[in-house]
Amino acid sequence: MWQWLLAAEPADALSQLTSLGAAGIMGAMWLWERRQSQQRDQQLDESHARILGDRVQLDQLIEVVKTNAEAMTRLGTVQDQLVRTLEKKGG
Repeated sequence: MWQWLLAAEPADALSQLTSLGAAGIMGAMWLWERRQSQQRDQQLDESHARILGDRVQLDQLIEVVKTNAEAMTRLGTVQDQLVRTLEKKGG
């Protein structure tokens, strides 16, 4: 019923609103608010899904960093052992 008003250009909508009367304007405002509210809800849902997806990616990144740090620590230990072994044999 009010779709023509919601789809209209702002200038056209204003001229059409003036012919509706106070009750019509209040109804149109309510419909407009509902539409805006639905859009905000959709944006919030999309943002929430994106945040959850980012959280999963962040958890995976943290796991990779931890694994790499452990590998570098092991590599450093093996290199130290190799240097000591070579020093014993060479010295």
